[in-house]
Amino acid sequence: MFSTCIRSLCKHARRKPLSLVPCSNNYATEATFEIKPFRLHRLDSGPSNTVSVTRDDALHMYKQMHTIRRLETAAGNLYKEKIVRGFCHLYSGQEACAVGMKAAMRPQDSIISAYRVHGWTYLMGVEPLGVVAELTGRQSGCARGKGGSMHMYCKNFYGGNGIVGAQVPLGVGIAFAAKYSGSDGVCLALYGDGAANQGQIFEVYNMAKLWDIPCIFVCENNGYGMGTSSERGSASTLYYTRGDYIPGIWVDGMDVLAVREATQFSINHCISGKGPMVLETMTYRYSGHSMSDPGTSYRTREEVQEVRQTRDPITSFKEKILTTGLVTADELKKMENEIRVVVDEAVKKAKMDSEIGLDELTCDVYSAPLEPTIRGITPWTTLQHKSLGQAVNLH
Repeated sequence: MFSTCIRSLCKHARRKPLSLVPCSNNYATEATFEIKPFRLHRLDSGPSNTVSVTRDDALHMYKQMHTIRRLETAAGNLYKEKIVRGFCHLYSGQEACAVGMKAAMRPQDSIISAYRVHGWTYLMGVEPLGVVAELTGRQSGCARGKGGSMHMYCKNFYGGNGIVGAQVPLGVGIAFAAKYSGSDGVCLALYGDGAANQGQIFEVYNMAKLWDIPCIFVCENNGYGMGTSSERGSASTLYYTRGDYIPGIWVDGMDVLAVREATQFSINHCISGKGPMVLETMTYRYSGHSMSDPGTSYRTREEVQEVRQTRDPITSFKEKILTTGLVTADELKKMENEIRVVVDEAVKKAKMDSEIGLDELTCDVYSAPLEPTIRGITPWTTLQHKSLGQAVNLH
């Protein structure tokens, strides 16, 4: 079962840095690490097994991961207080996946995902208040409170999508648009191991390879599709090979530097005209599938605790950068306190914020409407479309 794979990952020893670059103020400016080997499909060579990180990048990535963890903790508490309604899927435990991918993305690259997108929304440029207020359905939210947990958007971020696997064909469309327009952009289309068995994904594997579309199919394998382990739900759990004729890479999704390296390699592959890539990030979620799922009926508390103690993406990265002298414990403590204050303040403001009025529900449905009206709740009723300039330009 999945716990066997987790134990295998947990036994992987934390590797010592290969080299350090000192500077005059007693900090190391750069450190090089050996990472867990990648697994390759239809590739003669893959990303390097040695990665370097500068002091500035290390601080930046740690800040991003810690902010996402703090945001998700806040989201979970707000849901328990019944201030967040509807669905709420947390990303805690998977932070290295998003932060590692974002570190390799260029300004012209795009991303589309499933419903664990609170952290991605923040990474793509929305302040914590915009995330928390959207979760609570308030007007300060990035979609004016009309999207909620699963439907947040900003530039080059085509949001979370609630229909399992549906975002993957959309991601191929975004990547096709980038190729057609000559923007040199790549689209990362994210989905989970549960969605990996959807037929529409295999359909667009075919289309993407036929036209050599610059799309990276990212399977965030957290081991469980809702309440079913990947071993019980998939005849083959080698998700990085599922593209068949499309090259693939398996990467330790709990190591932010490994994810960054694999994503950079995949982007270079796509923009060189070689077509799409499948990237499997082996990760883990601490919470249940959603807030309505306790997450303990199909796995043991001991399994979750083992990952927290031995493979947590934040604490393991923290140990690396402290051990190498890239940062100090005092620096990280100060940063953590600052993040806590920012998120706590965002929660307070979101709670005091108001919802939009009924008259705004039909505003900014389209950024550039071609018709003055939109269809109402029945085909024969129409509503006047209004523009407040609040619609997000995703391009």
